[in-house]
Amino acid sequence: MKKLIFCLLPALFILSCTTIRQGEVGVKRRFGKLDPEVKGSGIHSYNPFTTTIIRVPVRTINLPLALENIPSKEGLNISAEMAVLYRIVPEKAPQVLTTIGEKYESVVIVSVFRSAAADVCARFFAKDMYTGQREEIEKEIAAEMHTVLEKRGIVVESVLMKSIQLPKGLAQSIEQKLEAEQQAQQMEFVLMKEHKEADRKVIEAKGIADSQKIISEGLNKQIIEYKTIEAFRQLATSPNSKIIITDGKTPMLINPNGQ
Repeated sequence: MKKLIFCLLPALFILSCTTIRQGEVGVKRRFGKLDPEVKGSGIHSYNPFTTTIIRVPVRTINLPLALENIPSKEGLNISAEMAVLYRIVPEKAPQVLTTIGEKYESVVIVSVFRSAAADVCARFFAKDMYTGQREEIEKEIAAEMHTVLEKRGIVVESVLMKSIQLPKGLAQSIEQKLEAEQQAQQMEFVLMKEHKEADRKVIEAKGIADSQKIISEGLNKQIIEYKTIEAFRQLATSPNSKIIITDGKTPMLINPNGQ
């Protein structure tokens, strides 16, 4: 009998202990009633005959969801693959279990998500979901969900739109429009570059013209005569040069052989 007791004691000890991992909290349920005190990570003992411990994850959960036939602003049906990032507030885990239950994802989160997504998507055109306003749509869905779920102990961190399926033919037309807009922007850039180059050439030509004008205005008769005398002086110092002074009217014929 003693041996049996000694054998049962370790088993009973093991059964009366549980481990709460990181990213979880434990909530005791005794005789069907939830304890408002939350158990953190670690080893906790309890009476296995009267008590159970419910583990509730409080880390960020990635919940993938699918949208089908959600109407856009113009009435087109849109389908999309999305994800909701949420977490349970640790201190409110007993409240979540009491008011919603352990299946809080399917009971509340999914329902609130579909309602918020339908409400937000109805305010946007289909092309907005396919182009640059996708981030704005995600933020608005997350904000509506957060407003509803925060008071119930659930925090919605973000909503992500992974992929979107538009009606047949619409996606292709949007892509063609985006490509045309991109080409137009590229052409606008080229034209702007050409205009700048033309302006540069005009400024350069104006600078040359102004420079020539200044030089021509500064060349009076005295300066020209002075420059001529200076040139003659330089030629006179050269052994290979001959200076012939004339009145500038009589043509001269010079024999290349020096005769």
